[in-house]
Amino acid sequence: MESKKDNQEPDYTKITAVLLKSRTGEFDVESILFLKLKSLGICDLGCIGECINLERLDLSGNNITNLAPLASLRLLLVLNVSANRISNIEPLSSCESLQSLNVAGNLIPSTENLLCLKSLKKLESIRLKDNTYNYSNPVCKNSPYRNILLEMFPNIKVLDGERVVGRGSDLYQLCKDIDDTIKAGMYKNGQLPERPDCNPWVDDGFWEIKRSNSAIVEEAYKQFNDVLHECRLLNNRAAAVISQTERTLGGKNQPKQYAV
Repeated sequence: MESKKDNQEPDYTKITAVLLKSRTGEFDVESILFLKLKSLGICDLGCIGECINLERLDLSGNNITNLAPLASLRLLLVLNVSANRISNIEPLSSCESLQSLNVAGNLIPSTENLLCLKSLKKLESIRLKDNTYNYSNPVCKNSPYRNILLEMFPNIKVLDGERVVGRGSDLYQLCKDIDDTIKAGMYKNGQLPERPDCNPWVDDGFWEIKRSNSAIVEEAYKQFNDVLHECRLLNNRAAAVISQTERTLGGKNQPKQYAV
């Protein structure tokens, strides 16, 4: 008879070397490049700072409040800590390679709490709000927070999942010009004045999809390939079930043979 202890589920509240190795199959935590510890009830990041070569980390859906152990992850490119209980992200200022950060569904109170990220020159994507999962932060209740962030991070290309490409973006500048025109009251008889020599606001080939070294694009390609692989597996399973069913029905429909 198994003891009660043997029947208990593993305790994942604190990240340990044993947990890291068991989830990744690596013998050395320094060899871990990709790590997904989603919805495990983690509240203590423990020894995760020893994964110094980590590039992509998913800690979403846990009970994390303290990000201090992540400060040593200088090679980290993509971090997802959505749906936790984080209010202070200052330790991330040491993650100098960070390109994509998802902190939606936390407790970040104001845009001032994001000033610590200004030193991250490679940061391209910040998500504070995710309407798909109804994730947000207290800072998002301040309606101009998006404009403040775009001013604060001029190199940002994606904000809350929407491509904005900062102040230098043609699209962003076009929208800003339209807003300024409306605010200036330049309408005449309910119409805007004619503008001669109107040209397309983007260059030829602007909408063509191009490969990029950006970690955001690489992550998108990876996720797409994962979905495609799952679709192929489902297709193979469906084909096998259909084939088996056809054989079964074919056997039942065959006329009985009687010996003469």
